[in-house]
Amino acid sequence: MPRPPRIEIAGVPLHIVQRGNNRTACFFGDTDRKFYLKCLLDYAGRHGCAIHAYVLMSNHVHLLLTPERAGAASAMLQDLGRRYVRTINDAQGRTGSLWEGRFRSNLVDSDTYFMACHRYIELNPVRAGIVVRPLDYIWSSHAHYANGRPDALVTEHDSYLRLGSTPELRRKAFVPLFQAPVEENDVRRLRTAVNRGWALGSEKFLDQMETLAGRSVRPARRGRPLKEADTEIEPSLF
Repeated sequence: MPRPPRIEIAGVPLHIVQRGNNRTACFFGDTDRKFYLKCLLDYAGRHGCAIHAYVLMSNHVHLLLTPERAGAASAMLQDLGRRYVRTINDAQGRTGSLWEGRFRSNLVDSDTYFMACHRYIELNPVRAGIVVRPLDYIWSSHAHYANGRPDALVTEHDSYLRLGSTPELRRKAFVPLFQAPVEENDVRRLRTAVNRGWALGSEKFLDQMETLAGRSVRPARRGRPLKEADTEIEPSLF
């Protein structure tokens, strides 16, 4: 049975995960990561996608963004994928697909889960055991927020701006959020939501999204209960 189309709603944040085909690498070195970020900056601007947080892992990417219109994120990733894969295939002497067929995404409630999703993304390298602190991993948006290092790719979301009235106050409020891991229940909710394409937020938010999308954005209320294995993204996706 084919999967339903992804839901994109103008002005509503999306958490996106795109991974390498068959869990294999999508980046073969820092030059690849730099080129990917260059492409992302280009096509995000062309298609009207505000990138709030990101992390580039060896075999997958997390993005937290807001599209200015429905379909903008899909168009951005499609154009980015064509350019990036063609270039990497030429450089690596390889052919065929680099990414899996479909990226995964879900709507995120700005009022309840935006900052949890932001933390989840930038703490990815810590959960993977690559670094001890998120600031030690250079291929993410974290330094922009925690260290004041300007990142042309990043658009600060209102949820972040509300942390303080000045950049200094916002940084002081932001950094302590990363001194502890994301709560395990939130990790499970975030992974399940993006894996299943379910919106993540309050009941009011879910009702609003269903009205705008014209379809369900949450788990079915009846039927076979989901097993633990059904709710988790593959272990290679942190």
